[in-house]
Amino acid sequence: MKIKYILFASTLLFLVSCSTFKRAEKKFEKGEFDSAIDLYEQALKKDDNSAQALFSIAESYRLSNRLEIAEPYYSAAIDSGYTEDEVFYNYSLSLKANSNYDKAKEVLENYLLQANNPEIKKLAEFQLNNLNNIDDILEDQTFYTVKNLEAINTPAAEYAPFFHDGELYFTSTRDEEGRIYKATGDNFSDIYKVKSKGANIDTASIEKLSSIINWSDANEGSVAIDNRGRTMVFARGNTGKRKGLNDVNLYITRYRNSKWSEPELMKINDPEAWNSTPAFSEDGRTLYFSSTREGGFGGVDLYSATVNSRGQWGNVRNLGDKINTPEDEMFPSASQDGKLYFSSNGHPGLGKLDIFVAERKGGEITISHLGKPMNSNKDDFAVFMYSPDRGFFSSDRPGGEGRDDIYTFKNENPNLKIVNYFLAGVTTTHNKNDEEVILPGANVRMFSQDSVLLGEILTGQDGKFNFRVSEEEDYFIIAEKDNYFTTRKTFSTVGKTLDKSQLTSLITNKVFETEILLEEIILDKAFELENIYYDFDSANIRADAALELDKLVTILKDNPPIKIELSSHTDARGEAAYNQELSKRRAESAVAYIISQGIDPSRIKAKGYGESQLIIEDAETEEEHETNRRTEFKVTEYDKEVARRIREQEEAQFKKGTVEVEIKEEKEVPEEASTDEFDFN
Repeated sequence: MKIKYILFASTLLFLVSCSTFKRAEKKFEKGEFDSAIDLYEQALKKDDNSAQALFSIAESYRLSNRLEIAEPYYSAAIDSGYTEDEVFYNYSLSLKANSNYDKAKEVLENYLLQANNPEIKKLAEFQLNNLNNIDDILEDQTFYTVKNLEAINTPAAEYAPFFHDGELYFTSTRDEEGRIYKATGDNFSDIYKVKSKGANIDTASIEKLSSIINWSDANEGSVAIDNRGRTMVFARGNTGKRKGLNDVNLYITRYRNSKWSEPELMKINDPEAWNSTPAFSEDGRTLYFSSTREGGFGGVDLYSATVNSRGQWGNVRNLGDKINTPEDEMFPSASQDGKLYFSSNGHPGLGKLDIFVAERKGGEITISHLGKPMNSNKDDFAVFMYSPDRGFFSSDRPGGEGRDDIYTFKNENPNLKIVNYFLAGVTTTHNKNDEEVILPGANVRMFSQDSVLLGEILTGQDGKFNFRVSEEEDYFIIAEKDNYFTTRKTFSTVGKTLDKSQLTSLITNKVFETEILLEEIILDKAFELENIYYDFDSANIRADAALELDKLVTILKDNPPIKIELSSHTDARGEAAYNQELSKRRAESAVAYIISQGIDPSRIKAKGYGESQLIIEDAETEEEHETNRRTEFKVTEYDKEVARRIREQEEAQFKKGTVEVEIKEEKEVPEEASTDEFDFN
C-alpha cells in the first residue's frame, strides 16, 4: 500500500466555472481521491475542454495507489493538449506498471527532447536508465517459489505480514462494518492476527486487535514487535485531524499485565512528514522505518533509529543513497542474517514497488533485486522472513484474492548458507586488590569506522554486551560509566570471515570475543604510560613515543571532565639536579605534543620529578633502572558538573538524530543543554 507524495506540486492551471469541477478540486486537495474521481468524471461530460480533468483523474488514481488504471487518462490528457512536464513522467510510470516497457521508454525519450522542468527531467533520466535494465532483471535466475496464502486473503486488501511467537499479524481492510477511507474508497485498515505455524494458518483464530490499537476512524497497519514481545510499533493515520497525506505517524505500545498499553506517538516522528512501515532489527535495538521528512533523497526514504540505555529512541539517520533513491523506498525488514529487505520503485525493477535486499560487507552496501517470481510489474512489498529460507510478502499481482494479498515464499537455492557474525564482550575493572573483576552498569556503544552509531547497550550484572557485526569491516567501541575513565577499543572482522563453501549447516554463528577495561577515576592515582622513550640526554618526542602519547590524547578527548598532571621520572644515576631538569623538560615536551593535538592547555600540566620518586630504591640492574624511568599521569580534578552537562548534551544530540563521537572539550560545552526525552549494519 504505497502513497506517492511528489510531482503534483504545480498550481492547477485550468479553472472551470462548473461547480462540479470545483467540488472535484476540493475533494482532490483534501486527499479524497475516490470521491474526486467521480466528480471529475461528471465534469468531463459537461466540458469539451477536458485536459485538466483527465490529468486530475489520472493523478487521483496514482495518488491512491492505482497507477495502472491511470494510464488511459494520462494518454487522453496528452491528446487533449495537457503539456505540463509531470504528465509525461507519470504516464511513463503507468505504462511501466502495465509492463509496457518499450512504450514507457519512448514516452521518456520524447519528453527529454523538450523537457522544461529540471527536477522532473532528472527523474525522467533516472527512470529511463532503470527501464534500460529491465532485460537483465528478467533474465536473472532465482530459486524462489511463491504461493498465495489463500487461507487468509479476501476480496479486500491484506498486506504487511509479520510473524511473532506463533502468530501472524497482518493489515486488512476486510471490516465491512467500518468507515470508508475517502482516498481509496476502501474500508479503513486495521491490524489482525491469526495463529500460525509458518504457512499453516488456523483460520478460526483470526481476530482484530483491540480498540486500543485499532481506531474506527483511522488506518492502522505495518506492525512490528521486538523479539522479546514486549514492544510493538505500528503506523496510524488519516484520522482527518490533519489535512493532507502527511497524517501518518508511528505509535509505540508496551506489553504489560497481559495486554498492550495505550499507544503513544513516538518522538522520532517528523510532524510535517509521513512516517510509517516500521521494522525492528534482530536484536530489537534498531528501528527501521520510512518517512518523507526533509533532507532525504526524494519521495519516501528509509531511516533508522536506535534505542539508548535509558530506553529512549533517537539517533534518527537516513540510510543513504545506496538504499534511497529519488523515488520511494519503504517496508524495510531485517532478516536473521543481518540483511535488510525493502521495497522500492526507484531501483531498477519490473513495475511499481519491487522487493530488494541490501547487504553490508567491507563497509559497502550492495543492493540486489529478488527477481521473478518474488517481483512482478505490480506492487510487491513487505517481506518478512520467519526462517532463513522462508517467509511472507505482499503483492497486488493478478490472480490474487483481492486488492493486496499475502503470499508465502521459499528460497530453494541448494547452495544457500547463512553466516551470522557477532561481537560478544564484557566490561571489567580493577578492584582495591588490583584484581580484574566484572564491571556492571557500563554503557557500551559501537560505531562504524566512519563514526556512525550502530548500537548501544547498558551492561547488566554480568557485564556482558553483544553486537552484530558485518564481514570485512572495522569498528570501534566506547564504554563509559560515571566515575570511570571512558574507554575505547577497536575491532575488525577484516580477514576473519568464514568460507561458506566449507560449511555444512544452513546457519553458522561466528562469535568474536573481547573485553573492555574501565579504570576507576581516583584523584592522584598514578597510571604509567608504557613505551615512552627518549634519546639519550634528549627531551625530543620520538615517533614511537608519539604513538603512546596519542593514547593519552584519546583519553582526554573521551573524558572531558578530567584534568591531569603528566609527570616524568628518571633513574638515580647521574646528578640529582640534572635529572630533575631533564625530567622537567621531558614532561614539558610531552605536554606540548598533547596540546598540539587539540587538548585545552588548562586541562594538563607538566611536572618533572627527577629521581625523587623511585619505585625501586637502590636499583642495580638495567631492568630495575628502567622501571624507575617512566612517564605517568594522574587525575588532579574530576568535574562532575561538566560530566552532567556532557550527558545532557549527548542526550540532546541523540534526540535530534545526531551523535558526536568525539565529545567537545569542556570550554565548548554549552551552558544550557536540553533535558527533554528522546546501521543498516
